[in-house]
Amino acid sequence: MSTARKLATYDDLLAYPSEDKTEILDGEIHVQPSPRAGHSRAQRSLSHFVGGPFDDDTQGPDGWWILIEIDVRFDAHNIVRPDVVGWRRARLPEPWDMRPIDVVPDWICEVLSPSTAKIDRVRKQQLYARHGVPHYWLVDPSERVLEAYVLDGPQWRIAGTYDDTALARVSPFEAIELPVGRLFPPPPPPPA
Repeated sequence: MSTARKLATYDDLLAYPSEDKTEILDGEIHVQPSPRAGHSRAQRSLSHFVGGPFDDDTQGPDGWWILIEIDVRFDAHNIVRPDVVGWRRARLPEPWDMRPIDVVPDWICEVLSPSTAKIDRVRKQQLYARHGVPHYWLVDPSERVLEAYVLDGPQWRIAGTYDDTALARVSPFEAIELPVGRLFPPPPPPPA
């Protein structure tokens, strides 16, 4: 006789003893180690370049909330903490006292790490499409590349791939030029 596996919920996440980034995918708890410095740099830089003009309390275009590592609940058994995430203020007027946020984001960016790349590229990408997130970015610090996806019906369509030499206008933030190379640590100097 087999026993059914108990699917984890937000209460399990809150009770989990880890200080590391903890998420629930399809009812299973996933713990991620602290990020490397290059990951953290990409996260901070994205928040600066996108959040600066779009999450400006006085004059940002379109009015966005851009947040870092905030709990987002898609359903009872899928609660994630994206690296950088955004909502149009018209859809989420005041997120300040919400935990987790139960409104589907308008944009999510995951910064790839060796330990999370497969989950970010497959499981989370499928989850975000299934729940109707319109824009998904993947930032790869090791390859120094930004990949942007737009939801087209039930599937992702690649909107663009940008290397570290690009000044990119990337949906949904095409009102600004994003200096992709500045998302990453400076490249090492060429050998002498």
